[in-house]
Amino acid sequence: MVTPGGLVVLTDRRSAAGPLVQVVAAAIRGGAAWVILRERDLGYAERTALAAQLRPLLPPGRLIVAGPDPLGGSAVHLSAADPVPAGVPLVGRSWHGTEPLSDVDYVTLSPVYLTATKPGYGPALGPAGAAELVNRVPRSPAGGGTAVGRIPWLALGGVDSAARAAECAEAGAEGIAVLGAIMRAANPARVASELAGAFAAAKRRVAGRDPAARDLEGAL
Repeated sequence: MVTPGGLVVLTDRRSAAGPLVQVVAAAIRGGAAWVILRERDLGYAERTALAAQLRPLLPPGRLIVAGPDPLGGSAVHLSAADPVPAGVPLVGRSWHGTEPLSDVDYVTLSPVYLTATKPGYGPALGPAGAAELVNRVPRSPAGGGTAVGRIPWLALGGVDSAARAAECAEAGAEGIAVLGAIMRAANPARVASELAGAFAAAKRRVAGRDPAARDLEGAL
């Protein structure tokens, strides 16, 4: 199972600087590798139609739907209260250090930095704090069994600069989950390129220093 990595864009049509599909398409042109469709206040038909518009913009399986219904796709991102749906190959969860990890493939951790999208939401974990939180909790495969190492995590919240993107990569994040910096950008393709490029460059530096990371990268 391929899990999200690199630049992951979260949608928010209310804060988008232009039509949502156009903003997302520009971010993908700039280097976004995955998209999490939020918009949970929309009706089922509207949300399904929006998913159908976004899905062709990405490689197969790269559109993740927030909530337990994948809307005809194969990936969901759950809140702490959402039940795990049956038969969905890729399941992520918003994690805060207490929820069980045996039923998901990746988590988002937030806020890594303070964020304008959710003023007052914090305190900020910082990249090192987020990594420490993940590393304290062993991950078990679905259905129980032996722990299989730390779960892949995405840094969410306030990742709005190349420097911050690089810090998250250095801390071990598999990707950066970005909402405001992309949605509100006058040029979402350029912002996506800056964030995705900085994150990827930092991951390469980390792999160059870590023989185990080089071996893993070669196996993928």
